[in-house]
Amino acid sequence: MKHLYLLLFLLGITTHLHATDILIEAESFKDKGGWQVDQQFMDLMGSPYLLAHGMGKPVKDAATTFHLQTTDTYYIYVRTYNWTAPWVSGKGPGGFAVVLNGHVIGTAGHDGQAWEWQRVGQKKLKAGSHRLALRDLQGFDGRCDAIFLTSRKDFIPPKDANTTWRASLNPIHTTTQNFDFVVIGGGIAGMCSAASAARLGLKVALVNNRPVWGGCNSSDIRVHLGGDIEVGRYPKLGKMICEFGPSREGNAQPAHYYEDGKKDSFLVNEPNITLLSNYHAVAVKKLNRKITEIAVQHIENGRQIILKAPLFADCTGDGTIGYLAGADYRMGRESKAEFHEEHAPEQADTMTMGASIQWYSVKGKENFPLFDDGIALNDKNCDFVTRGEWTWETGMDRNQITEAEQIRDYGLMAVYCTWSWLKNHSARKAEYRNRKLGWVSYISGKRESRRLLGDYILSEEDIMKNVRHEDASFATTWSIDLHYPDSVNQRQFPGRAFKADTHHQVLSQPYDVPYRCLYSRNIDNLFMAGRNISVTHVALGTTRVMRTCGMEGEVIGMAAYLCRKHHTLPRGVYWYHLSDLKALMSKGAGRPDAVFNQGYNAWNSWSKTNKQ
Repeated sequence: MKHLYLLLFLLGITTHLHATDILIEAESFKDKGGWQVDQQFMDLMGSPYLLAHGMGKPVKDAATTFHLQTTDTYYIYVRTYNWTAPWVSGKGPGGFAVVLNGHVIGTAGHDGQAWEWQRVGQKKLKAGSHRLALRDLQGFDGRCDAIFLTSRKDFIPPKDANTTWRASLNPIHTTTQNFDFVVIGGGIAGMCSAASAARLGLKVALVNNRPVWGGCNSSDIRVHLGGDIEVGRYPKLGKMICEFGPSREGNAQPAHYYEDGKKDSFLVNEPNITLLSNYHAVAVKKLNRKITEIAVQHIENGRQIILKAPLFADCTGDGTIGYLAGADYRMGRESKAEFHEEHAPEQADTMTMGASIQWYSVKGKENFPLFDDGIALNDKNCDFVTRGEWTWETGMDRNQITEAEQIRDYGLMAVYCTWSWLKNHSARKAEYRNRKLGWVSYISGKRESRRLLGDYILSEEDIMKNVRHEDASFATTWSIDLHYPDSVNQRQFPGRAFKADTHHQVLSQPYDVPYRCLYSRNIDNLFMAGRNISVTHVALGTTRVMRTCGMEGEVIGMAAYLCRKHHTLPRGVYWYHLSDLKALMSKGAGRPDAVFNQGYNAWNSWSKTNKQ
């Protein structure tokens, strides 16, 4: 029997030795059918879940098998969420059926107000193997976290998913690995950080909680690369992005535009990098002011790896590692008086830039279901469009960490309500007769959340007055690009806006950002690169674009090498080895023969401005 359970575990079938209680994690299903693994909200839920993202068409069943030791009557629960409940009363569109051995036991996902265990039925089951399936009923993002079977009639699973009860049913398998440098986050910043350090000889772990690399520039989210490279005081910084950057530009384009395979090859060909895709950082341990290890968990099979290293980099975007380690951080907008910023509000507040759910339609016919609840549309307030890019942005007045799922869900609702109106109700619906939804992202394209604080906080004054710093490093060239709710959309949908506008303050020249913005001021061995570096809300408007984030990563990879070489920490590089860092930045980490991207100048704000 012991060998049987080992076999089931290796096959990804999650079960428990106790005869009466079995917990099956939905993300561990062997055959996921058309359901997607959604890991975005693990920090809140403690677990990923399966999402039936069918854009209005039911997806193929997800299925797995499990084994029972005894014949008994089992009471069956699923942990699910009626995702439109915050805006719409009554039954929601995320319903699905639970199917046992080919027979529907019951349905779930239509009702409720929050993530909860819903009882779907009971069934007498014989000892032996059984087939369990999830059958999507509507194609509108039904979700299932886990399935629980118990022979105890009156037992109700705990409401909180992240409990010792849950862990006790499915013990976590853990291993340990040691590295010189651990980088968490596989976007452009993390990729460049890992490659830069690896090329200088460090043994690097690069962790990404999605199956594809590139973050917002991957086929998951589909945002173009913004910002200039090879400019400023160190013009060789950023050339490595030419090795993997897509040759086409544009937002919300077909998946192949983003060349996921090119990014994968770039990383695979670095022998000093251990790639850990589909792993999410779940815990941090530290001693005094230093991180000692990070636990990362596979988003499908739940296995954990303990990553130990003397140096770590937070390239998560959300500042997750810094937060778990107790690093100083900020969220929201600073007051005008604090940093004397022209574009800051008079009073500090919690507003951030939002998250986009991009989408597009393609030629073809479909009978798109009615999706009328949540946003009241008519021919005066509905945009007659066939695609939605970055302007489909929500959550500016919400917490981008604790309310991330609701922010994403409202973005989905805006897309579905709009497309349903255009297809089914609009006076111009004939124009959409031969169009169908081609792609809707279910992964949020975030712009801002936590910003980890370093020894220096970059502000608008630094950039606009071109303040020079001895530790100047990468150059930022994008305009100060701050997003805010679109005024027209806000008037049309008070309290429920789903569009954004922007103000661009164009830079007169590239600005070289201090290295001190790239390491934590109170966690001594933590670097950061990406949208979570040490800047004000206003300054983030120019440092957050992806080519710029890549150069940030390249610089901290070099600094990590100097830390190991000189047995020091990130701050020590600034204090004692700045000349060495300058020498490395002068050389750059890119390969000399890298081909210049065809699409490079398409989004080059500084160059275009100065060419006019």
